[in-house]
Amino acid sequence: MRKTPFVIGIGGGTGSGKTMIAEALINAMGNRGVAYVQQDSYYKDRSNIPPEERRTINYDHPDALDSELLIHHLEELRNGHPIDKPVYDFRTHTRRPEIETVYPRDVIIIEGILVLADKRLRDLMDTKVFVDTDADVRFIRRLQRDLTERGRTVESIIDQYLNAVRPMHLKFVEPGRKYTDLVIPGRGYSRIAIDKIISMIKANLKENK
Repeated sequence: MRKTPFVIGIGGGTGSGKTMIAEALINAMGNRGVAYVQQDSYYKDRSNIPPEERRTINYDHPDALDSELLIHHLEELRNGHPIDKPVYDFRTHTRRPEIETVYPRDVIIIEGILVLADKRLRDLMDTKVFVDTDADVRFIRRLQRDLTERGRTVESIIDQYLNAVRPMHLKFVEPGRKYTDLVIPGRGYSRIAIDKIISMIKANLKENK
């Protein structure tokens, strides 16, 4: 393993296709060559407050995340140390008792809606990618996901989107575009963009052998 891993940050709005891009990169590089960290795992544990109160929290604001732990974990991976990544339960807004061990690799992918909103995170990235997908497509994807995976109602999803997701996207997510090295347009997937990122990774790894 080389001394300093190549860190890719993938940002973009909810439902933009960030995970799809990350998984395409992982498949292209091989699972053993990539450490994958999702920002969603680092939501603060809300088990200390009543369930009804948990539902009123703005989870699209940076303050909802344990960014200090995420930054620490990313630094640990860059320094060649494994991390115990939290496992977050979106149905209860709490962290599960189990953890997921992530081992250092030559390539680290960090992905999430707000990864480009924090300068401390951006400073740890070698390449920053923004996945730009139309708002209506993103909303439909979020609606489908929250209904099937997170036990939400249509009314609660729409309410959250209008009162938190959309305004926070405009305030924190969209401005991250200006810090990126590559914007992937359209519906979130581009073979050309994936090939370009893979070429950047391989060139960097070859240079640092």
